[in-house]
Amino acid sequence: MPLTTTQIVKNIAHQLGFDYVGISKAEFLTEDATRLEDWLNSGGNGEMAYMGNHFDKRVDPTKLVEGSKSVVSLLYNYHTKLQQTDPKAPKLAKYAYGEDYHFVVREKLNEFFHLLEEQIGKVEGRSFVDSAPVLDRAWARKSGLGWIGRNSMLINKQSGSDFFIAELIVDLELEADGPIKDYCGTCTKCIDSCPTDAILPRRQIDSNKCISYLTIELKDENLPKEFKGKMQNWMFGCDICQDVCPWNRFGKQNTEERFQPRLNLLNMTKEHWEQLGQEDFSKLLQKSAVKRTKYSGLKRNIDFLK
Repeated sequence: MPLTTTQIVKNIAHQLGFDYVGISKAEFLTEDATRLEDWLNSGGNGEMAYMGNHFDKRVDPTKLVEGSKSVVSLLYNYHTKLQQTDPKAPKLAKYAYGEDYHFVVREKLNEFFHLLEEQIGKVEGRSFVDSAPVLDRAWARKSGLGWIGRNSMLINKQSGSDFFIAELIVDLELEADGPIKDYCGTCTKCIDSCPTDAILPRRQIDSNKCISYLTIELKDENLPKEFKGKMQNWMFGCDICQDVCPWNRFGKQNTEERFQPRLNLLNMTKEHWEQLGQEDFSKLLQKSAVKRTKYSGLKRNIDFLK
């Protein structure tokens, strides 16, 4: 019996190394549109003004990709149990230990389209990896890949939340999956552990207080003084709310060669980071997501931790 188009899509996803794949009908996200509007109106996006751009496209994929009928959500594992060796060294979020995920996942998405068209013919659509007005977590939740935790992260029941999320928005009529229930229960570990009280009700984040936002997105010359002594040594991103989540005990070491932690990063001492120069920054962090902060931003973060 020949495979359906839906089966072909899911087979290709696993062939390319994506850990989970789910499908939703491309349609207006009514509930998520309201949540996004409320969050923007409250100023929860901080200085990320781009989150308010293209609102109509962000909540309706048919306006982002003309003729689209299905959204294919994909999860790619970056979990690792390896850690930086110097406990006093400024810390990186674990997703930044390897090569920048934008490069790695983008290549896989391009290959996805190539393999799909080889098997079924011409496909119209676009692929995304944190690169356009797409509500990644909302689509992943809608397609049954997990639920939205109190820390606003997508949590997968089998493997936790250490995933990159990507999408294909295509003109194919695919068989949609449905959402699953919420398994957070009465747990509030993420809320209780956040040192800056950034986690809001309704499973949203106040970016103005989030360590990841402060160390990556905020471009001010200086970090707000109110967070002095609260950063828990994070210089790029933050894993606190994910590390304390009970579901992440099920996380498995990722098998993507390009995501493997760079030993020269893991072995950097506190002194090495504090003495890091522009030239060393460029060499050490080549093809790294950390370059997003630029040298001046990382230096600002490191100096703030002293």
